[in-house]
Amino acid sequence: MEKITNIESTLWEMANKLRGAMDASEYKNYILGFMFYMFLSDKQEKYLTSQDLIEIEPGQTFTEAFLEIMDDPENYKEYEEDITAALGYMIKPDYTWPVLIQKIQEGKIIPSDYQDIFDSFNESTKMNKDAEQDFRGIFADMNLGDSRLGNSTIERAKSLGRIVELVNTINFEEKSDKDVLGHIYEYLIGQFAANAGKKGGEFYTPHEVSQIMARIVTNGVKKEADQDFSVFDPACGSGSLLLTVGHALNGDQNPGVIKYYGQELNTTTYNLARMNLIMHDVDYKDMTLRNNDTLKGDWPDGPDAFGIDRPRSFDAVVANPPYSAHWDAEESMMKDPRFKDYGKLAPKTKADMAFLLDGLYHLNSDGVMAIVLPHGVLFRGAAEGVIRKTLIEKNHIDTVIGLPANLFYGTSIPTIIMILKKNKPSKDILFIDASQYFKKAKNKNVLTEEDIDRIVKAYEERKDIEKYAHVVSLKEVQENDYNLNIPRYVDTSEEEEEIDIQEVLKSLHEIDKEIEELNEVINEDLISLGIIGSVN
Repeated sequence: MEKITNIESTLWEMANKLRGAMDASEYKNYILGFMFYMFLSDKQEKYLTSQDLIEIEPGQTFTEAFLEIMDDPENYKEYEEDITAALGYMIKPDYTWPVLIQKIQEGKIIPSDYQDIFDSFNESTKMNKDAEQDFRGIFADMNLGDSRLGNSTIERAKSLGRIVELVNTINFEEKSDKDVLGHIYEYLIGQFAANAGKKGGEFYTPHEVSQIMARIVTNGVKKEADQDFSVFDPACGSGSLLLTVGHALNGDQNPGVIKYYGQELNTTTYNLARMNLIMHDVDYKDMTLRNNDTLKGDWPDGPDAFGIDRPRSFDAVVANPPYSAHWDAEESMMKDPRFKDYGKLAPKTKADMAFLLDGLYHLNSDGVMAIVLPHGVLFRGAAEGVIRKTLIEKNHIDTVIGLPANLFYGTSIPTIIMILKKNKPSKDILFIDASQYFKKAKNKNVLTEEDIDRIVKAYEERKDIEKYAHVVSLKEVQENDYNLNIPRYVDTSEEEEEIDIQEVLKSLHEIDKEIEELNEVINEDLISLGIIGSVN
């Protein structure tokens, strides 16, 4: 871990020096994009060598042997078909990472080479219809003509070359370890989020919050080797929350298969999510991500335009949607199956409940949903009050967890995690107030491992814990007019110490006596100094 930490910190320090005036949220597209390209090139090489598909002569490198296949068009076409069928893409022999590095080091790279590399990659993805949606346009956010890279094509090519060489400082041993490389990639995403301010919150959920959600939605799941587990995030950002669920379920053992599904409105972030999952060795057959507005364009049932069959419901749903976002709450949407049973639509200026109902609709009958929301959903009235009452009466709200303030990038407000189920065994609601348990770190608060364990343990045990957790009956919630504000149910106030009036009076008398004695001493000093006369 110390070695990984050193690589991470060195990469980040060098990346900051290279990006100059470019915004961190934009610079990430280059460094993460090239890191992803390096990974894909290395993955292709591993595939070809593990299958003994490349014959390497004594004294010859893999790259040299691979380049030779271009001399025979028919043979090359067979390789192209084989590689794209297995991996979903192909990187041409003369565009592989080692060739790119060699060209840069020898000063033989020309500005158009980078565009040719990505154009060639995009063309290769069209050969595998099952994988095309996972790779199509994935490098589109690398603006090769951005003037901040340089005022001329030559200067821009040099800047790109410096980024490539920076990424290449990760040595071969680390490149070959998918866990290490994935860890570094995740670290860089988090660092870019921290430096991007408000924009950072749009694509990254702090890992400790993701851990809580992931451990809860996978709690008690017994997954066999031949059983798939599906997880859906309707506002998936960079995909980190999805990956955390996968790790919480499988750890490093990887029994069975996890199917990852998600939607993301921002195209740049959608591309990042696809890269992130693939960088963590998620096979293109096990991920289905969609670039779409999840509230306007619901997750479709059945086959999509690529012929991929999309399930409607999932074993787990997780989400950290934008807080109190505006949305097009047209009256016609009351006919939408996601919203029609809850009496009202979420307000146009606060889409929080719309995201909640969207996720709940796609949860299967035995699944668990965890969603991060602002506190307002617990007590706001009008339409949100109607929806909240219906959710409670339908017995869908399982747990409300109050988190500390200032955990997330881009906002300092305190938030909650709400846990929902479609088939709860009881009608009570568990309230956990974890708002006072955190560690201060630089500009934000963080949850320690102990803080995370405390929350998960309280969820698992589901019992009253003084000043921390309380299991509330439906009747008590009804008596509070369906208001779920946490302080109504978890009392964290400290009792004031009882005041002994006689002791206070005695103390005041002693203070008066001390003041009188002090005044006498001061007067004597003033007389001795001749400042005042003696008083007879």
